[in-house]
Amino acid sequence: MLVASILLPLAVGGLSAWLTIGSMDQYGALIQPPLAPPAWVFPAVWTVLYILMGVACWLVWKSDAARQDKKRALTLYGGQLAVNFVWPLLFFGRGWYGVSFLWLLLLLALVLAAAAAFGRIRKLAAWLLAPYILWLLFAGYLNCAIWLLN
Repeated sequence: MLVASILLPLAVGGLSAWLTIGSMDQYGALIQPPLAPPAWVFPAVWTVLYILMGVACWLVWKSDAARQDKKRALTLYGGQLAVNFVWPLLFFGRGWYGVSFLWLLLLLALVLAAAAAFGRIRKLAAWLLAPYILWLLFAGYLNCAIWLLN
């Protein structure tokens, strides 16, 4: 089950990346804000984050917590994964920088809620989402700055 828990977010992220692969060239052509990393950094970071997400999900799933608590936590996790899937389609696929920024705020709220729910079940699971939350804050800065600069 650990492998499946890791493969799910990797597959979701991989499919989203595959659907927007033709749009990545336009990212390099955008006016970039300070601290913007090169495009190759994104898939490397997201791969690590998806693995951490999967491990966190697995820790919650295999826990002895009450069924209702696990259901709530895993539903929030699934919701954030679905919202995560759509963000690159909005940002890279459509170039809707304002809409994608608002969508990213929704994603951040869902991840924070999932982390809180995970933390009530297994603290380590919540901590495994901390790098994801930090990356989303940085991505929010980049998204908003690109929206304003372009």
